[in-house]
Amino acid sequence: MMHSEKEFIFGMHPVMEAIKGGRQIDRVLVRQGLRGELYHELMKMVAELEVPWQVVPVEKLDYITRKNHQGVIAWLSAIEFQNIENILPRLFEEGKEPLLLMLDSISDVRNFGAIVRSALCFGAHAVIIPEKNSARISPDAVKASAGALNTYPVCRVKSLARCLTYLKESGLKAVAATEKAREEISAADLRGPAVIILGSEEKGISRELLTVSDLQVSIPVTGTIGSLNVSVSAGIILYEVLRQRSSTGKRH
Repeated sequence: MMHSEKEFIFGMHPVMEAIKGGRQIDRVLVRQGLRGELYHELMKMVAELEVPWQVVPVEKLDYITRKNHQGVIAWLSAIEFQNIENILPRLFEEGKEPLLLMLDSISDVRNFGAIVRSALCFGAHAVIIPEKNSARISPDAVKASAGALNTYPVCRVKSLARCLTYLKESGLKAVAATEKAREEISAADLRGPAVIILGSEEKGISRELLTVSDLQVSIPVTGTIGSLNVSVSAGIILYEVLRQRSSTGKRH
């Protein structure tokens, strides 16, 4: 797979200049075993400015570019991330009932883009993702969102569990969508301020998030395939929230 050089920066100095210059970095990839003064300077900067990073084998870097990357590549984000702690109070001030989506371990860019498109269509106010184990916000993700990602609020947080605790303390109901739940979405009360948690088909929602969720709900399926694609699940659950809110005349 060929990557456009508009999607990434490579080399120690260019990456450091990009971070210092305030470029929106999706994540920094660092070659396994990299050492030296510049490496330590880079890692200090990454830590201070809370830029996501990961250690990868040199083969991964060579796959992205054959040019002299010096063991460091930074993926650029196609969007500007926002802060949930700025968005939530504003929603309450505007008299709205917050409806948020929290995505746990959803790494497929097309699924991610499709979820954001559904979120915009059904009136969810923001999507929350973790720094690690989430889809890279690439041009492909923007394309899959039908352009919604260009304007839609995406909030990236260090810890989903800590963020969920903050949302619950702020008065939001935490609703985990899992096929293992006994209660179906149509029977659950999804009204009021809420955060809907979705996990990937492979990993599902982490035990940590399931433990602190207020409600676990499933979508009934009658076909022979056991589970729905996560972006389809997102659309169905958001529609059900909208239907329940509309039936009580609530603003959203």
